[in-house]
Amino acid sequence: MSNQREPPVAGRDYPQNWNQFIDWFHDEDGCLNYLEKLRWPQQFTCPDCGAIGVPIRTSRHRLVCQACRHQTSVTTGTIFDKTRTPLKVWLAAAWYITNQKHGVSALGLQRVLGLGSYQTAWTMLHRFRRAMIRPRRELLSGLVEVDETYVAIGDKSQPTDTKGRKSHTAKTLVIIAVEILEPKGFGRIRLRRILDDSESQVVPFVKDVVQAGATVHTDGSAAYRSLEDEGYVHRKSVMLGALTAPHTSMPGVHRVAALIHRWLLGTHQGAVQPAKLDNYLDEFVFRFNRRKSRSRGMLFYRLLEHAVVTAPLTYRDVVRSSK
Repeated sequence: MSNQREPPVAGRDYPQNWNQFIDWFHDEDGCLNYLEKLRWPQQFTCPDCGAIGVPIRTSRHRLVCQACRHQTSVTTGTIFDKTRTPLKVWLAAAWYITNQKHGVSALGLQRVLGLGSYQTAWTMLHRFRRAMIRPRRELLSGLVEVDETYVAIGDKSQPTDTKGRKSHTAKTLVIIAVEILEPKGFGRIRLRRILDDSESQVVPFVKDVVQAGATVHTDGSAAYRSLEDEGYVHRKSVMLGALTAPHTSMPGVHRVAALIHRWLLGTHQGAVQPAKLDNYLDEFVFRFNRRKSRSRGMLFYRLLEHAVVTAPLTYRDVVRSSK
């Protein structure tokens, strides 16, 4: 596998189809070799002392640094850390997730992989969702629209009524940032669940996802008034009493908001625990920003590329963050 700075090539860096996937990943050795090349594309780097070089390989797939004798493995410190599920099942899950254009549910993943436990499928899916956000990703630039929308979701943690229906629907505020391309079209997006539409919530989001010096287009909310002081060019469109419809003045955020609502209802039946909404938003961003990709195999490559640099997430971690 070549330098990661080069575009990945189908058939060399990732499988082109399911048959090729089976050929590459029919055993644990094939899976480990692939993940090792993704994690250390040049040479093995000791996670303890930072030494670069060829490790000593033991019979139990352990890698021993020749400089400090520290022992590690390809999966240590990644989302695959200490898993009891075979890696070929993990990679099959990644292939299935990235080959479904509109997302998957834990139940669907369980059925496709033939997993005996729904809990296993659910945890795998949430681990992959965590890995969908690449560390140190590039900030949005150019002209960026920013606005908030309320997402209505059925809270799975709430009890059902006597007819078996969910008795509670939660409305959660989500802030959206969309790159606007010239002469038309949308670029990358960023999403975040926020507590309210105050300055203390919206301005940190802008600073986290938009490059200083960019033009930020918002509505007339006073919450964004300090953006110029933060180094942005602030363009405001006051919606109240305006002759132009909001979806015309700020088409990017309104289009993305509509797609989020449709995606949550269509793929997840609108039933998401509010505390877990962040994970679903991460998945939506991953899919939206790669919507023009011609190869599902390259999405598989990108997801695993992220997975080997994403810290472990246990079932207890996922459950705890839901409370």
